Amino acid sequence: MRIGGWVMVPIAGCSVLAIAIILERVWILREPRVAPPDLVPEVWRLVTTDSLGPVNRRRLRAGSPLGRVIAAGLGHAGLSRAERLERIEETGRVEAQALERHLTTLGTIAAVTPLLGLLGTVIGMIDVFAGIDAGGLGNHRALAGGIGEALVTTGAGLSVAIPSVAAHRYLRARAGRLIMALEREALKLADALARNPDPAGPA
Repeated sequence: MRIGGWVMVPIAGCSVLAIAIILERVWILREPRVAPPDLVPEVWRLVTTDSLGPVNRRRLRAGSPLGRVIAAGLGHAGLSRAERLERIEETGRVEAQALERHLTTLGTIAAVTPLLGLLGTVIGMIDVFAGIDAGGLGNHRALAGGIGEALVTTGAGLSVAIPSVAAHRYLRARAGRLIMALEREALKLADALARNPDPAGPA
């Protein structure tokens, strides 16, 4: 921080923010939390036994993003398949935005930190050449040290940007897979309800 100058302050702030976003998204984007694998069979069991009352509906909405998407499609017994799909899509868009939250910020950090590092290097080189202009090239050790100090911010910016880019790509792909899983499981239930509108009918 001392060697790199004031540009190191925003780079350090970006690094802390990037770490916080990565840890939070890794925790949020867990498949058992987003799309529990046994949820659709359990919901269908409740539907076929006519046990999906208000209490279970509230529990379904509070349990997971997949539960909220399914609950949107089960809002009213008389809905057609098209109406169910419309409700599922509306809720799915909301849940997709929640799953992708903060990823744009992480991508911005990945793009900005190398530029901050470059800015710090340019400022440092300006100071080095100003010193050369004032004192000449007599002290080669001081000149090399000044150039080395100027490059510190570039190294710091890249050290934040590289893992941020990797994490951003990984987390965006992970969110995309989970969004597709939400749609797939909700559509399975919507199709099952369309084939068996009578809750007491076979699955």
